[in-house]
Amino acid sequence: MTPNQPGQTPRLPIAGVKCLIAVGSGKGGVGKTTVAVNLAVGLASLGYKTGLMDADVYGPNVPLMMGINRTPMALGERIQPLEQFGVRLMSMGFLNPGDKPLVWRGPMLHSVIQQFLRGVDWGELDYLVIDLPPGTGDVQLTLIQTAPITGAIVVTTPSDVSLEDARKAVHMFHQVRVPILGIVENMSYLVCPHCQERIDVFSHGGGRRTAVEMKVHFLGELPLNPAVRVGGDSGKPIALDEDPRGPGAGFLELARNTIARIEEIGPLESPRIEITE
Repeated sequence: MTPNQPGQTPRLPIAGVKCLIAVGSGKGGVGKTTVAVNLAVGLASLGYKTGLMDADVYGPNVPLMMGINRTPMALGERIQPLEQFGVRLMSMGFLNPGDKPLVWRGPMLHSVIQQFLRGVDWGELDYLVIDLPPGTGDVQLTLIQTAPITGAIVVTTPSDVSLEDARKAVHMFHQVRVPILGIVENMSYLVCPHCQERIDVFSHGGGRRTAVEMKVHFLGELPLNPAVRVGGDSGKPIALDEDPRGPGAGFLELARNTIARIEEIGPLESPRIEITE
């Protein structure tokens, strides 16, 4: 990859959107969408104008986790995002509800991602959180090539398998010149509801150790808590619970840490980049 060469694609800004936050992971099953949803709700609860774009077009879980599943309306040539808990939303799940799978190739993915970015009337937003699909495929590259991502959050669990793939995600964002806001260790530990003993179900500390090794920030540990799962399944994200000692506190702290990292990074330039085969 070599920036600023003729024929490369500019990262064009999204009208009205100040900051784009990509939430990604090297593999599935680490709770990436749970983190993205609760981060968006946390940012909104802190008073920021926030949107959430579900770019995981093959597995769009945002409608279920946000407790809303209607068809967005169009005004002129612009799709009007739905809104829930103060967060503006767009997801393929709104357009393709039910259990019918999408069987799409690269060009179709590129088209829908561009439609979600530029064909949706996001309005004025402080933050647009983008829930990426797991891995390092077409959707990620389409976004990175065409949108000025302010920074990326990489979600992992403490297990060695998850950390191996998380490192690949960090390397991908480095390669395409997207700043890393930090690594989040999800399902970091479980507190036994009976004896209050801490149990490291998937090991512990791997996210922090990996952040140190890769010289990126560590944004925090999120516990494995049944209330988080209940919130996601019921459409009431746990970040709505603002109890400073409750299970949603970790997500509000993540939101604050994310804001601090964005302020530290400062304004993002919009370089031209090229993704080579």
